[in-house]
Amino acid sequence: MRNHQLFYSVAILLSLNFFSSCKKNFDTDNAVDGYSLQENEKHLEKAEHTIAIADASFNFLPSSTTNQIVKHDYFTLSYNEKYEQAEWVAYELKKSYLINNSFKRPFFIEDPSVKTRSADWRNYKKSGFDKGHLCPAGDMEFSRNAYNDTFFTSNISPQLHSFNDGVWNKLEQKVRYWAEKYDGIYVVTGGVLEPSLKTIGREKVSVPKYFYKVLLDKSDGKYKMIAFLVPNEASDKPLYDFVVSVDRIEKLTGVDFFPELEDKLESQLEKSSDYKSWSFN
Repeated sequence: MRNHQLFYSVAILLSLNFFSSCKKNFDTDNAVDGYSLQENEKHLEKAEHTIAIADASFNFLPSSTTNQIVKHDYFTLSYNEKYEQAEWVAYELKKSYLINNSFKRPFFIEDPSVKTRSADWRNYKKSGFDKGHLCPAGDMEFSRNAYNDTFFTSNISPQLHSFNDGVWNKLEQKVRYWAEKYDGIYVVTGGVLEPSLKTIGREKVSVPKYFYKVLLDKSDGKYKMIAFLVPNEASDKPLYDFVVSVDRIEKLTGVDFFPELEDKLESQLEKSSDYKSWSFN
């Protein structure tokens, strides 16, 4: 085992012990959105945050073409100032995260962690495009803070409503289905950013012609990978019609996905567009 993996394994154990000790006094009768209304709330949030950091011990993040990596508690992004959006957003979607809460949707705000400033939401106003989430708010309903973070403008991209509310929403729901079925998966999402794209707003936010999702699962010690490349338009096609190899998306984006995987395994997984090992039922 590599030294850094051993280090983070110990960190996880320590974090879990801390979380357990905090939880002893957790009053479930007074719990709201997974947090206590009593004084233990601060301790629980600190424990959750520590565990989230420890869980990132194995680096599943893609490479960045911009070197502007922004880490939030439950997702990480690579911001591309030229196109005024993230080139990718990456996160782990655990089975335990799949909780439906009726959180009030917050306002979209600029991401204070983006040094070059993320685009203002007003660029989307009367543009004819939705403020399409890259990391869906529905994937982060286990925590109010995690949910609210998805409304940073660094996490949105212009999407046609018929796409956002149609095939893209269908794919997001399928990702949640797989996260439950396979006890958690790793997700990377973004638009294909390229020159000469249509732009909207004063800050010229680019409108991708295609969006992608790359998923990695490790069940029973075995890895499998699948990628989708979906045009930013309405479609009634089945989701498997949009399956492509990860290699293809890497060529389109210049991003290296899951570079920390062993080279031979990474090459094998990324060249395949076989979706038979993923349940589409």
